[in-house]
Amino acid sequence: MPLALLALAIGAFAIGTAEFVIAGLLPEVAADFDVSIPAAGWLISGYALGVAIGALPMTLLGSRMRRKHLLLLLMVVFIAGNAISALAPSYEVMMAGRIVAAFCHGAFFGFGSVVAADLVAPTRRASAIAFMFTGLTLANVLGVPMGTFLGQELGWRSTFWAVVGLGVIGFAGIVVLVPDLPRVASGGVRQELRVLRSGRVWLAVAMTVLGWGGVFASFTYIAPMMTEEAGFSEGAVSWLLVLFGVGLVLGNLLGGRFADRRLMLSLYVLLGGLAIVLAAFTVTATAPVPAAVTLFLLGGLGFATVPGLQMRVLDSAAAAPTIASAVNIGAFNVGNALAAWLGGLVISAGLGYTAPNWVGALMATGALLLAVVAGRLDRSRGPVAVAPEPARV
Repeated sequence: MPLALLALAIGAFAIGTAEFVIAGLLPEVAADFDVSIPAAGWLISGYALGVAIGALPMTLLGSRMRRKHLLLLLMVVFIAGNAISALAPSYEVMMAGRIVAAFCHGAFFGFGSVVAADLVAPTRRASAIAFMFTGLTLANVLGVPMGTFLGQELGWRSTFWAVVGLGVIGFAGIVVLVPDLPRVASGGVRQELRVLRSGRVWLAVAMTVLGWGGVFASFTYIAPMMTEEAGFSEGAVSWLLVLFGVGLVLGNLLGGRFADRRLMLSLYVLLGGLAIVLAAFTVTATAPVPAAVTLFLLGGLGFATVPGLQMRVLDSAAAAPTIASAVNIGAFNVGNALAAWLGGLVISAGLGYTAPNWVGALMATGALLLAVVAGRLDRSRGPVAVAPEPARV
């Protein structure tokens, strides 16, 4: 793999750490700003909102820039947003910092996916995307636990300064390792946006919302599920999250290789397997060892779908892959929000902490059905066309 992919993975690690580490620091942040923990939890929602809102306009803003320059601009936005959070004198200012940092998220992963795919041979594109996303998975395994420990020992602001440092390293890595790739010439914003009129693109985006949403329906409530249903202590939850994160890393890398060989077959198998694991989790979550094994499988199968889902969008929008890719990154966050809401509804209805697993299983099954529809469209209308190499300037 080209060294440029390492720079993209470092940037992904920094962004992933910034996104998820706040969950482990909510009590400290709430106490510092004298707000409730639920109010502090809105800092997570604010970030997700920033991702969803910022992905498309940030991508359009950079559509006329050389690709390396856009990646550097996005890292500057990320560094600035986290510096604002680290210096925030009030809850409102920290919320603003979180939203600013989130604005780079969708465009970085969306645009980075296109850059990663262009750096390798066509037969290794999904693997290249998976390598970049390894930074995001490692953020869950290493960045979040280490950032939480740092914040608990030295104060939560130290964690955000550490994230700023990671952003600076990512910026330097892009400067040194990413080649000065030319931009892709286009007919302007209208032509870029025209790809969003494609039914195949929105079908692929819907697969992302439901497929990744299935994972998050369960994962959002994993702590009470493991303590109240499986019988783990609260102290064991952090180690269970590491186990989940290891599954993410392995699933991401294997999923990329599988998608390179047979994209649609990989989606059929992985989404179907994900639905089965989520359904089984409603039973296995009641005992410690089966619960831990199922949690690992959930992480592995869940993130194994990510390279394939992202690759399907790129293939469905060959005329303007950057725009569609960024929209699809926003779709992951829409899936997060939708799944968390639906999971909360079934818990509030008195169905117990294992009930979100049924929600996740149904969402994953829906994604599988959409994949089958997409496959039939390919057979009836011909596979999605790969556009000829566009002009570069």
